Amino acid sequence: MLEDTLQRGLEAMGLPCTDEALRRFRIYYDLLEERNRVMNLTAIQGEDETAIKHFLDSAAVLQRFSLGSAQVIDVGSGAGFPGLPLKILAPEMRLTLLDAQQKRVDFLAEVCAALGFADVQCLHARAEESGTLRERFDFATARAVARLNLLSELCLPFVKVGGAFLALKGPGASEELAEASGALRKLGGKEETVCEYALPGEETHHNIVVLRKTAPTPKQYPRRYAQMKKSPLT
Repeated sequence: MLEDTLQRGLEAMGLPCTDEALRRFRIYYDLLEERNRVMNLTAIQGEDETAIKHFLDSAAVLQRFSLGSAQVIDVGSGAGFPGLPLKILAPEMRLTLLDAQQKRVDFLAEVCAALGFADVQCLHARAEESGTLRERFDFATARAVARLNLLSELCLPFVKVGGAFLALKGPGASEELAEASGALRKLGGKEETVCEYALPGEETHHNIVVLRKTAPTPKQYPRRYAQMKKSPLT
């Protein structure tokens, strides 16, 4: 059952689990399951799989960071991960969900309304075309499959100097980080740490790559997406 899996998982992670959080996770799951039948939001299905691979995976950020009332932007949010699980567990945070597909943004807005999150912004835009949001956030998050050098060019411009980009990555994070070292220097960021974690019942280790913003990102970044794909920063 979703609630049991979440409660055990959060307790094992040392994170609080309130009845209100469990209620919201249930609402979120039910909407995700219903809309996924027609929208193809996620390949992960079922209560246990969703609880572990989406909700608890997102919650791992809170093992290392107390978001409090921080301004957070979730870039390429998709079905809302990691942003919405973080908001459920840290409701004081000020969250912006950004996605390039209107149907996903509509889904995110529907979930936020059902959860009572009137303060969450759901924005339909491409990250590289969102200059008005530049350097406004304490944290940017992303759980995308794109390589870290490309993700950093998309996400670091949103972060204030002194803030951080938190990239949720799989076991190949160290290789991606080495590949992105030149890009980070150009973008005003630097590697701070890599936080390794495991999910319940899984042997594979996951990573949160923490990239600290140390200087303003030069105005020529981010470039157009096609240019980023063709010529990644090195």
